[in-house]
Parts: sequence; C-alpha cells; structure tokens
Amino acid sequence: MIDEAVAAIRAGRPVVIPTDTVYGLATSPYSEAAARLVYELKGREETKPTALVASDLEVLFECVPELRGRAGRIARALLPGRYTLILANPARRYRWLTGTRPDAIGVRVPELDGLGRDILEQAGAVMATSANRAGGRDPRTVDEVPEEIRSRCAAVVDGGELPGTPSTVIDAVGPEPFVVREGAAPGEEALERIAAALS
Repeated sequence: MIDEAVAAIRAGRPVVIPTDTVYGLATSPYSEAAARLVYELKGREETKPTALVASDLEVLFECVPELRGRAGRIARALLPGRYTLILANPARRYRWLTGTRPDAIGVRVPELDGLGRDILEQAGAVMATSANRAGGRDPRTVDEVPEEIRSRCAAVVDGGELPGTPSTVIDAVGPEPFVVREGAAPGEEALERIAAALS
C-alpha cells in the first residue's frame, strides 16, 4: 500500500494518507494539473491556498530555497510540528498552491510515525489538504473521508484513528507574526518561539 501511494503521488494522482493531525488528500506538489484535480475533488476554490508538506526541513529548503535567513529561523523554531507556516515566497514558486497570495506559501513538516511517515519520506514532499469536502468535518478516520473522494483516489492508506484537529496556522510573512487558525498546537507558544528565534 505504501509503494502504491508513493507511486501515485509521483505520478500526480490523488491519494488519501494519514498525517499527524487529520487524514490528508495529497498529490505531487510539482504539477499544476495534479493540484487542480485535488481542488476539484475537495470542491475547493483554486483561489484558496494549500500547503506544501515536506518530510523534513532539508527537503523543505530544497523545495523553496528562499526559506533562509529570517524565514529559515522561523521554520526551524516550529518544525517539525503541528503547525502550518505561511512564509514569504519571493520567487513565487508553486503558484498553483498559493491562491491569491503568490508571494507567500504555506508549508508544513509534520511529526509523523507509521505509514504516514513512510509515505512522506519516500515521496519527499506533497501538496496536502484535509480529505474532506470544502467546509466539511476534518476526518480522523478513513471512514470519515467522503466516499466521493475515496472512490476517485489512486490509493487510500488507513493509518487508524488520528487526533482529528487540523494544524495551527501562523502567518509569519510580515514583521509581526500572527495566528490565522488555532488548531492542534498552541498558537501563543508558537509566537513566543518565533520571537525567541528572531531575537
């Protein structure tokens, strides 16, 4: 199942995989066509951003080389972890993931174990969003992933029951980082860790 999922991701096909928070709908981050299919499956507007999820920090920095200096210090302060960081994207990479803010990109390096870790380590990086229909409940089990999504995915990997709370989102593009969405990790703690890393 792991090999099947990794091969599908590399081929730009959608898969359902376990993450450290909720089940994710994932595919290759390098293909605009693959990204559009995920948006279609989810019923999500393409003007909304989707995260680039990397297996570790070094892979993340290879994907977005501009995440050095200030952005790199912020990333190292919080990742791996249950955070999505919105960071400056001056080269406007991955335009199909950035929604209406091409100069910013959402990134994650999750704290994974089991099947989810094996898949991401082999894939290196994916684009991923929660495996629900837009506005729907975040799935903590495979059974909670809508059938209309599961039936159109090349692989569905069951990693058991997950925590079920999505990542905390921090916007760190401007001089004063702020919490966009409270989630699986404390936002206030994140801001304190960023401040310490930048001081």
